[in-house]
Amino acid sequence: MLVNILVLVISTLAGGYSFHLFPGLKKDLRLPLIFAGSYLFAITIIHIIPELFVISPNPSKVGLFILFGFFLQQFLEYFSSGIEHGHFHSGSTISLAGRFSIVVALIIHSLLEGTLLIHDSPFHEQHESYSLLLGIVFHKMPAAFALMVTINQLGRKAFYILLLFSLASPVGLLLGYYLILSADVLLVLFAVVCGSFLHISTTIFVETSPDHHFGVNKILISLLGATIAIAVEYLI
Repeated sequence: MLVNILVLVISTLAGGYSFHLFPGLKKDLRLPLIFAGSYLFAITIIHIIPELFVISPNPSKVGLFILFGFFLQQFLEYFSSGIEHGHFHSGSTISLAGRFSIVVALIIHSLLEGTLLIHDSPFHEQHESYSLLLGIVFHKMPAAFALMVTINQLGRKAFYILLLFSLASPVGLLLGYYLILSADVLLVLFAVVCGSFLHISTTIFVETSPDHHFGVNKILISLLGATIAIAVEYLI
């Protein structure tokens, strides 16, 4: 569990500080986003959804919670302005209340996804869902980058906000581990996060393909993301 926590924190901080190291990414983050979206979509299809329906005593209700998670994420993105899938915003155009709502929405999403890493699985031992861990990492890094673009004008406060964001998923993991939650509650959380991942990954595909043009580079990057997801899921 400690390794998972360190990976989540360090990768998120690295994603945020890559804004200073690679400022050119601000001009075009599409290919990294497509890779992250493809990986996240693939791992949702081959890992999360099968597990949900295998462990659920009532599979018909699982679909309802997945649908709820999909629209919950859409609601959260009304406040986060789509930073989860790489939307950039000029900090000077966002009010203090707007910045606060962005951070709160991101933290809620991160807390929920952190609980994924403690669930019991028929396919993996607890804390060994490396494919899920990578999925969270791949989508948090560009989200952290977009967050820093948005709040960079806050100076030192931006670091504390980034640090808070980096700790949210580990806190969700710890809460899920130490709180005594029933199997039914964990199943609902799992399904809600599944719907959230479906929303984020599919939105990335749509928003990174203006005029519905999906060039060769994007296709290859998408296949790479999905292939790595398959390899991590079945070989590690």
